[in-house]
Amino acid sequence: MTTQEIANRLYELCKEGNYAQAQQELYADKATSTERTPTGEIRTIEGMEGIKAKTAQFQSMVEELHSSYSNEPKVFGNNIFMEMGLDITMKGMGRMNLTEMCHYVVENGKIISEHFYY
Repeated sequence: MTTQEIANRLYELCKEGNYAQAQQELYADKATSTERTPTGEIRTIEGMEGIKAKTAQFQSMVEELHSSYSNEPKVFGNNIFMEMGLDITMKGMGRMNLTEMCHYVVENGKIISEHFYY
């Protein structure tokens, strides 16, 4: 798949809220995921098992998802940029709006890294 094809499929799956399928279809086994923790440190997870565990941990903290959105991706070379947002109630934290810029890097037809900026 080309980077544009991956971006289109990623967008389609994210609009549906089907992040697990996106990871299964589009990510390389050795992909990395980088983001800032609530305490401000930057953390990188390596490998799909770690990324899946991180996703499961986040989902276990969700009390209620009120709405979500994904904006159309922009492709620059082998980079994909896409804004996403959630209106969400987190357990013990109340309702909040989360907005993030997502940066994905594609190599050999698979996403090899994701980086989230809040």
